[in-house]
Amino acid sequence: MTAAMVEPDREHGHRTWEYLVRTWQELDVPEGWRAEIDEGSITLVPPPSLRHNMIAVDVQRVLYRCLPAGQEVFQTLGVHIAPLDRLYVPDLVVMERTAITAAEEEDAASVDAADASLIVEVTSRSNARDDRTKKLWAYAHAPVPLYLLVDRWHEGGPTVTLFSDPSGGVYQSSVQVPFGKVIELPEPFGAELDTSTFTG
Repeated sequence: MTAAMVEPDREHGHRTWEYLVRTWQELDVPEGWRAEIDEGSITLVPPPSLRHNMIAVDVQRVLYRCLPAGQEVFQTLGVHIAPLDRLYVPDLVVMERTAITAAEEEDAASVDAADASLIVEVTSRSNARDDRTKKLWAYAHAPVPLYLLVDRWHEGGPTVTLFSDPSGGVYQSSVQVPFGKVIELPEPFGAELDTSTFTG
């Protein structure tokens, strides 16, 4: 993971954010890479591994079977965490189609993370800590109702954790299972995610 530093302008914070977003939009990012805005810098995230992609596909397949009406699963969608002025590109985002349409009409560079029903991150070796800490904190601040973290590099062995009930910038509830077990996706999904396929 590499970062392109942009010096923060403490006196003109809003102008700095606009500059960061404009720079983010204009970046010529190598194919497969993603650019994110975090703490005043633009970070380049390298392409995920094949196993990472397969896990994302497995989760997406389950989500398609239980999507609430009007919602879709999006990949490589920029989500803005407005309270923190951060912009991430999660592996998967579940959101109302109308939120995407509204962002398009406003010619927005990203969508508001608070409009997501669920965000999914699959850790890579290089960014696992960020997914567990920075992004967990940011998604709770958005607030995103459900954050599913598929952590292939958890120190106790690969796990899947579902964070829910964000309040005051903290998720109040979480359920964790090791790879191979089933985790419940609550309403509005009301489905089981079997993680036995995650190990390949």
